[in-house]
Amino acid sequence: MKTETSRPWNYLLFPFSSVKAGPDCLYAASPMHGIYEIDKEGGWEKLENGMPDEAAVNRLQLQHDLLHACTSKGLYEWDGDAWRNEGLTVSCYQYRKIGGTSYAATEYGLWCRSGSRWELIACNGKKVYDFINLPQYLILAHDSGLSLYDRFMDDWAHFELQASVTSLTVFRGHLIGTSDSGELLVGDKKGDFDRIRFGKTFMYAVLARGNSLYACTDRGLYRLVYMAGQVTLLSVQLGYPVTDADLQGDRLHLATLFQGIQTIQV
Repeated sequence: MKTETSRPWNYLLFPFSSVKAGPDCLYAASPMHGIYEIDKEGGWEKLENGMPDEAAVNRLQLQHDLLHACTSKGLYEWDGDAWRNEGLTVSCYQYRKIGGTSYAATEYGLWCRSGSRWELIACNGKKVYDFINLPQYLILAHDSGLSLYDRFMDDWAHFELQASVTSLTVFRGHLIGTSDSGELLVGDKKGDFDRIRFGKTFMYAVLARGNSLYACTDRGLYRLVYMAGQVTLLSVQLGYPVTDADLQGDRLHLATLFQGIQTIQV
C-alpha cells in the first residue's frame, strides 16, 4: 500500500532531479530522498514501497500513463501500490516505450524489449544517457559523444566529442544536446557540432515541452530560440538552478536544486 505522508518539512532543501506532470497530479524525484506524488490540493505522498532504499533516481518518465523511475538500481514501474522492477537491475538513465517496444538507456548501452526479454541493441560498453528514436534514425547520447544509426542505410556514424552528452533533442532539424561540462551542443546538419557556452552558465539539460525548447541551467530556466541564424537564450524563470521541467496545461512545473518544485504560468 502507499504510505500516506504530509509534505516533508524540509522539502525545499531536497535536490530534485526530475518532475513529471500527470493528468491530475505531479510526480517529483529527489536523488537521495525518494519519489513523491503531489495531488492538485498540494498534498505530498511518498511512493516508496518496493523501491530499494539506496536507489538514486536519475529520471522519471510517464509512458502510456504508467510512471517509470530510471534509477541507479535499475528500471522500476509504479503499479499503483508498489514499485516493480522491470527486469533491468543496472543503472538506468532514460526510458521510453514506443508502440509495444520498450527502450532503456543504461550504463551498459541501449537495451530493447518487445516481449518479455531485454536485449542489448547498441553501444555495448558505453554509458548511454539519452536517445531519440526517429523513423529513419536512432540517435544515442553517451559517455564519449553521439552515435547515429541510419535505418535506411543500415549504417552507424559515431561522433567522438571527448565529452559525455547527457541530454538530447531535435529543434528545427538540428540535434541539440548538453554535455557533462555544461556546454550546449548544436549540430550543423553537416556532421559537426558547435560547442557553445553562455558565459558561466552551466547547462543541465535541454528538453522540448509543447511547442518550445527549454534549457535547464544553474541560473534558471531559459527558452532556446533561433535569432539571426544563432541559438539565443530567452529567460523564463531565473534565480535558482532548474534541473527539469514539465508542462501541464498552461503551467510549467520546475524541479529545482534548492527551491523544491516550482510552478509558473506560460
